[in-house]
Amino acid sequence: MLRPKIPTMPTPTGLATPPAVVEPTTITPSATTPPATPAPATPSRPTVQLTPGTALALVGGTTAVVLVLGAVLVSMLLAVAITGASLAICALVIRSLVHADAKRR
Repeated sequence: MLRPKIPTMPTPTGLATPPAVVEPTTITPSATTPPATPAPATPSRPTVQLTPGTALALVGGTTAVVLVLGAVLVSMLLAVAITGASLAICALVIRSLVHADAKRR
């Protein structure tokens, strides 16, 4: 009846060039001479200096993080409270329906 048409692989149209051959290079170690004078000792950890601008940016960033975290936590608490209240209302409605049905019998 209906036969699917299977596509054939297209043949390449242009000339295919082989990949370029990369020849390995030899590494020649260079002679290093030790420094004549010893290098001055550098501190292992740089000291952190807080300028008024960086201190203000740090306080502003911390305040933003605290406000965002507080908003997320309050919204989660509100979601839990609304869910609990709606479940309590559903339980009261179902209880009154069951009680009314049992009273009618």
